[in-house]
Amino acid sequence: APQKMTVQDVPRAFPTVDVPDHAHYTIGVVILIVGITGTLGNFLVFYAFCRSRSLQTPANILIINLAISDFLMSITQSPVFFTSSLYKRWIFGEKG
Repeated sequence: APQKMTVQDVPRAFPTVDVPDHAHYTIGVVILIVGITGTLGNFLVFYAFCRSRSLQTPANILIINLAISDFLMSITQSPVFFTSSLYKRWIFGEKG
């Protein structure tokens, strides 16, 4: 059976750089703020669209599509990126 290769088997496959701890924490906080703002803002756009008949036009469906996509990206990617920044490494394993 063929052996499974790992990152450790390939030198310099994913080079790392020494980054100060405060840089990880700063980026994590910025991502957290962007994630919260994106989640709330896009939810409010969707809520306003659903509550107001005058906003439910064919042209606004594109905007709602973008808002829903951005909302889903905010709630799925921001927590992962924020957590990784706090731990200063990828903690979600190979599957993650």
